[in-house]
Amino acid sequence: MADAVATQKISDGGKFATFKFTNVSDGSGESAVAKVDASALSKDPVTGQACSKVSILGITYSTVGMSVKIFFNASTDVLVWHCIADYSDTLDFSGFSGIPNNAGSGVNGDVNFTTVGHTNTDTYCIVLKLLKHYG
Repeated sequence: MADAVATQKISDGGKFATFKFTNVSDGSGESAVAKVDASALSKDPVTGQACSKVSILGITYSTVGMSVKIFFNASTDVLVWHCIADYSDTLDFSGFSGIPNNAGSGVNGDVNFTTVGHTNTDTYCIVLKLLKHYG
């Protein structure tokens, strides 16, 4: 059996994308699971270029029982934020253009989640607001 996970695309426009992610754990958890595939996001409506990576403008989250680490994917993933267990928060990084994807070697622009301390029936709900980058 596997965790019951869902991804809801709220919006995917020329400049921004917003997604909601949920998980009800069966105790198996998630490890470096790609949640945002930058190359699969809509293309730039003006130039037709594919999205190459995203910056994180905001995180709204609620966790029960487990925590969730958000990473930029690379040869060595780069930690963006650790959503701590049994907590809810809304984080707004838009005042400084968001948290940029500064992952080094092997960066592909994707965003991954890893759950920590997951046990049966633990949950999370995370909403990411993203700024898209092209080229």
